[in-house]
Order: sequence, then structure tokens, then C-alpha cells
Amino acid sequence: MQIFSTFEYSSYIELAISDLKKKGIKKEDIFIVPLNNRTEDRRIFDSLHRADGVSLIDLGMALATAFSVIGASIGFKLSWGPIYWGIISAFSGFILGLGIKIFMFKVIRKNQRLLRGKHSEVILIVDCHAADAEAVEQTLWKNLALGVSKVRPDGL
Repeated sequence: MQIFSTFEYSSYIELAISDLKKKGIKKEDIFIVPLNNRTEDRRIFDSLHRADGVSLIDLGMALATAFSVIGASIGFKLSWGPIYWGIISAFSGFILGLGIKIFMFKVIRKNQRLLRGKHSEVILIVDCHAADAEAVEQTLWKNLALGVSKVRPDGL
């Protein structure tokens, strides 16, 4: 039987491996695969087929609405009139909001990710007998595994 588990890269995975060795699991039956961190930056603009749920235009639309109302109100006193000044103000508000969101996404969130220290996960695969499976699973959960799954050799 194979037991798959995922861990954050920390000392808990070392503790889990030493506990498994104490329970009689051989070193040859333990396989560890570290996952690679993302090397390229995330894309700012979504494509037609892929969206990440982050909207860049929501603040721009809100500021465009607010600026257009103010611009149209002030436009009654200006020479071009309320319609032109409302459109100019809406465009200005949208550009300002889009610039703020891009700045927040590129600078502030990138710095937060670096400060948080996003670590990749580690996959731990243990090959054991069906009689030892419950003890191995409990050991992995005790050592803060993120997820555990058992696969029997017959595929069930």
C-alpha cells in the first residue's frame, strides 16, 4: 500500500520521517519529492480562457463614476459644458483607479508575498503493508501533514 501526503517545507517532515523509521518503515520505502517554487511573476491581465479572480478595473469604474458626476456638475459652469467634462472626468477617474490597482498588485502585494516567505510543499510517499497503514497515517497527521491519501495496490 502506498500513502501519499503533502507537507509544508519545515522541520515537521523530518520529524515524521524519523517517527516512521522508529515504527519499522525502511528508508528505501520512503520517497520525498520537493515541489519547485514559481519562478515567473503572475500575469497582470487575464486572457479569455484564464482568469485569476483579481479585478483591476473595479476601482477604476468606481472612480470613473464619482469623477464623472463631479465633472458634470462642475461642467455647467465651464465652457465645454457638462457632457464633455463628465466624459473627461470619467476617463481621468478610470485611469487613476487603474493606476492605483496596478501599483497595488505589482508593488505592495509582491512585497507581501516576499515577506510572508511563500514556501513550496513537499510530497512524501510511503510504501508500507496494509497492516501498518493506519499507524503511518496517524503519524503523518500527528506531524502536521496538509493532506494524506492511501492507495491500495489493487487500485481501490
